[in-house]
Amino acid sequence: MAMTDEELFLASMGDVTPLAQSNQIELSRLKHSPTLAQLEKRRAAQQEIDFDANFLSTEYVDLLDPHDLLQYKKSGVQEGVYKNLRLGKYQLDATLDLHGKTFHEARRALFDFVMDCQQRNIRVLLVRHGIGLKSKPFPAILKSYVNKWLQEMPQVLAFHSALSCHGGSAATYVLLKKSEEKKLENRELHARR
Repeated sequence: MAMTDEELFLASMGDVTPLAQSNQIELSRLKHSPTLAQLEKRRAAQQEIDFDANFLSTEYVDLLDPHDLLQYKKSGVQEGVYKNLRLGKYQLDATLDLHGKTFHEARRALFDFVMDCQQRNIRVLLVRHGIGLKSKPFPAILKSYVNKWLQEMPQVLAFHSALSCHGGSAATYVLLKKSEEKKLENRELHARR
């Protein structure tokens, strides 16, 4: 007569003795309480999120053609000023090269660069973003985001794709607002007249 599964199990476990209660580990307590290292990592990550002043979008953006011209002008910017920017007539005071940077590195670099330039009263910038022909899986990803990011920054008055001598559609001229310090200087200068 064949033994049932239950009988086979009981027969094979016949000489096994249960462990004493004092040797058991409370798995539920270990699973739910984070370690000190985990708590530190969580605190550091939360601090980084809380203090990240970078508001540039990371959401989906409509992708541009690699050869598209970038152009943007806030209302109130004079046509003559925008034309001079577009024609590369202003002296380039600072340049940022984003070639070879990851999405997050480029986002951070552009944000920091624009903020730093405005604080130092630098008004005309050149941003080299490339055209992204070799970008995988889609071309012109970084160029498309630079276009969006520059429009999101209140410090940016206008921008336009550069002339071929400065990189053509792989680079962009950017015009920044005057810093508060420079505005005050101009007010004082004109008030004396």
